[in-house]
Amino acid sequence: MSTAVSPLAPTNVPDMPAIAGVRMATAEAGIRYKGRTDVLLALFDPGTTVAGVFTTSKCPSAPVEWCRANLKSGKARALVVNSGNANAFTGKTGRAATKLTADITAKAIGCKPNEIFLASTGVIGEPLDANKFAPVMQSLTNSVSGAFYHEAAKAIMTTDTFPKVATATAKIGKAKVTICGIAKGAGMIAPDMATMLSFVFTDAAIAAPALQSLLKEGVGSTFNAVTIDGDTSTSDTLMMFATGQAKDCPKISRAADPKLKAYKKALHGVLADLAEQVARDGEGARKLVEIVVEGAVSDKSARKIAMSIANSPLVKTAIAGEDANWGRVVMAVGKAGEPADRDKLSIWFAGVRVAHKGARDPSYDEAKVSAEMKKPEIFLKVALGMGKGRDRVLTCDLTKEYVAINGDYRS
Repeated sequence: MSTAVSPLAPTNVPDMPAIAGVRMATAEAGIRYKGRTDVLLALFDPGTTVAGVFTTSKCPSAPVEWCRANLKSGKARALVVNSGNANAFTGKTGRAATKLTADITAKAIGCKPNEIFLASTGVIGEPLDANKFAPVMQSLTNSVSGAFYHEAAKAIMTTDTFPKVATATAKIGKAKVTICGIAKGAGMIAPDMATMLSFVFTDAAIAAPALQSLLKEGVGSTFNAVTIDGDTSTSDTLMMFATGQAKDCPKISRAADPKLKAYKKALHGVLADLAEQVARDGEGARKLVEIVVEGAVSDKSARKIAMSIANSPLVKTAIAGEDANWGRVVMAVGKAGEPADRDKLSIWFAGVRVAHKGARDPSYDEAKVSAEMKKPEIFLKVALGMGKGRDRVLTCDLTKEYVAINGDYRS
């Protein structure tokens, strides 16, 4: 966790309302950090349903495996998250640590271990001493409270520079329901499902299968459309918990229920907000970069090309240097392996067309585009002229600070 807040951090942080059926607390367990909270406990009322999407990495962490195995029941009573140690690439020791953590928590709150969901973030390859949870778990259980989201978001931070929170309300039928979310992530971000860790809570009454469908649908254009460095974490976890405690809320059993129209929009807004905050907090970032690719042969093709641009170190360092280097964008388009025609290609930086039909734009104005590139938010558009496919992704620039942060990460 950095002491210097990203210059791209949101200026307006929302007040996060309590959600009926969700209570939280944090503690200092000394997992890795000293003098800061590093454990989050969230308790849920009986009847809470759960959904989750996880990393596509073939080397997932032990907590990811634990959650996948227990998601089938669709029920949750608690969530335990620690920062400082990812409990990944830890073999049998890691699996034993997840079981011990769940056992300790289940005993403290009085439920079954398979109703406990776990997530860990931090250094990969170091054993997690789950015995450190035991001295703090009972005090956590005794001190939980409702509107605790900002502190919860702080406890799960690693190289993040600010806690990430978002909230929205919507109507399901005549019932007003609330959605609150927290996230962490600043590096090793190329999710293929979600950011490193994100947790969303709602008082809506939604059955687990429907909740799962809503969550899977929601990540495509939000967390899956964010990249910091092209590296997919072993620990990526996005989970959603629905308590069903909203007054007069009808029970929803299908994600296609028309009563969910406003709710889907609100949920997408929360996920999109959290995903953008992750991009704003990219390690060492000084510029938020929005990339739109249009005119591709399909939306899927547009996504691949957009990600090729967003993950290019050459494009990202050019933006860090405030250089509208369209040649690097052409390179990234060409290497994506998707249909493209050099002589149909047009490129814009910050609303200024710099290349058109395979060459530098005849009206290119270096001074104008240079002034635009000094701004903290950069819009980069590519038109392929091949079809109707379109997509949008978020990333950030690549600075010397990124190298420094990751060079010093374990030391």
